[in-house]
Amino acid sequence: MTFRGTASLRVRVAVSFALVTLVICGALSIATWFLTTSYATAQRENAVRARVSADATLVAGTRQFRPGGLPDLLAGLGGEPDTTVLLRSAGSWARSGPAVSPTALPVALTDLAPGDPPVVVWMEVDGRMVMAGAAGLGSRGDLLVELAPVRELQSTRRFLALLLTAGTAAATAAGAALGAWTARRSLRPLHELTAAASLVARGDLDARLPVRTDPELAGLATTFNRTVEDLGDRVRRDARFAGDVSHELRSPLTTMLGATDVLRRRRDELSPAAREAVDLLGADLDRFVGTVDDLLEISRMDQPVDARDLERVDLAGLTRAVARRRGLEDRVEVTRGDTHVVADRRRLDAVLTNLCTNADRHGGGVVRLGVGPAPDAPGTVRLEVDDAGPGVAAEDRTEIFERFARGSTAGRRGAGTGSGLGLALVSGHVRRHGGTVHVTDRPDGGARFVVDLPGAADAD
Repeated sequence: MTFRGTASLRVRVAVSFALVTLVICGALSIATWFLTTSYATAQRENAVRARVSADATLVAGTRQFRPGGLPDLLAGLGGEPDTTVLLRSAGSWARSGPAVSPTALPVALTDLAPGDPPVVVWMEVDGRMVMAGAAGLGSRGDLLVELAPVRELQSTRRFLALLLTAGTAAATAAGAALGAWTARRSLRPLHELTAAASLVARGDLDARLPVRTDPELAGLATTFNRTVEDLGDRVRRDARFAGDVSHELRSPLTTMLGATDVLRRRRDELSPAAREAVDLLGADLDRFVGTVDDLLEISRMDQPVDARDLERVDLAGLTRAVARRRGLEDRVEVTRGDTHVVADRRRLDAVLTNLCTNADRHGGGVVRLGVGPAPDAPGTVRLEVDDAGPGVAAEDRTEIFERFARGSTAGRRGAGTGSGLGLALVSGHVRRHGGTVHVTDRPDGGARFVVDLPGAADAD
């Protein structure tokens, strides 16, 4: 269960191929070994049985079959240098070859009755295995026993076992390699789909899947490409609509701001009710202007980052510049290390500005601006903006980066509530630079907004 949950599909396919190959080749190797060794052993036993039968016929029929001529007779039997020949004649034993005590012979050999066919048994003599054959010599209880060595047979069996084991191991390795190749080839379209979907998720709506001739994959690629194309058209229409609306609102807003400025300069001449109305109108107009500016930025944000706008930017230096504009120089904390990124300076400036503005509006102000290499992500530069507010609830930490999401301030009016687009702009700009942004708790209380961007070395 753990293996299935942790191993990749490619590994599981390779292991499955290897196991199937191991089982099949192992079964074939075992069957081959048993059949081959059984056949070789049977052939060896038949050869010993035929030899001892022939030698027994020779001994029984020779004219020299007498106790005084037995040594010369036995020396010519056996056929192999290490073969021991034992002859029992008239109750006494004669021997030729390596010494073997007749008492060590199995009962199945020594109790062979006259007329019984030759018998072949395996036995151990001085730590070595031999094949013993026995044949009777007529009706007087005379017996001929030959002990033939089986070194060649045992060597053949060991060599065959080693060869089959090595072959099974090689076939298993080849099965694993074939499984890995098959899985890689079969999963290539899935990897292409994952890569294309990742590009789309990062805002690259020009990503497409290659259309293949395979009928199972052609429909998937066509549907995916059409979906991304429709999504791109929708995003471009929305961006164009937001830009057009924002531009159309510019002229009336400029007129209203001018009229409001005139009323503000003559505020003392107005009645208390009129002064209050002018103050409310001015605050809402300021908020409206900010919303229109954010909408214009949103319409530009939906466009991919132009490579001509990218440059090598020192994030630490940019943070100090933004902090100096906002009077926060004493709250910048730079960690030793390379803090350069390849980015659009204007967009990064907007990220810092919006995070500081968000801290002022909702978090009681910025208490720390931290910049430095990310300790848990090599090659990444991290920006941290800490505020002194109540923090962000766990259930709101994703929603606050959506457009027009204002969390607990939603539905309230006032200059300090914002338009709900600032953090959406932050998320969009960071994502289009290949980075990430999230919010967590500050150790001393409050919220900490964390921006991770690829370092200049990784972005090059």
